[in-house]
Amino acid sequence: MNCTITWGGPGGMSFHAATGTGHWVNMDGAPEGGGRNLAPRPMEMLLVGAGGCTAYDVVLILQRGRHAVLGCSVDVQAERADVDPKVFTRIHLAFKVSGRALPVAAVERAVALSHEKYCSATAMLAHTAAITHSVEVVEAP
Repeated sequence: MNCTITWGGPGGMSFHAATGTGHWVNMDGAPEGGGRNLAPRPMEMLLVGAGGCTAYDVVLILQRGRHAVLGCSVDVQAERADVDPKVFTRIHLAFKVSGRALPVAAVERAVALSHEKYCSATAMLAHTAAITHSVEVVEAP
């Protein structure tokens, strides 16, 4: 797995990332840090990656269990340390999973398996952050 990050040059703090799979992601800094707030911050991208990684696991686990999962979202809230390096110290993942006759226990198990076994991103972040989660299961129409 690889990527290349390139600075947008003088006059800002934007960066462009090219992934090894051929995708592009833009990042930018806050105005007080010289950025123009045109794209997500690099640390936000870490949260996006963690949320995407665990959501992927949850959907895959539920599908493999032959559950009728129809939707999955994760609201990620995080706190950072006050001093450099400003690592994440707390992360809460609020899962909202919808489906037809989707057992709450199956969703809770999928979330637990993601955090205990499969999600590489949250496993790494857990070295500095207390990671918690909540689960809401919604019956799809």
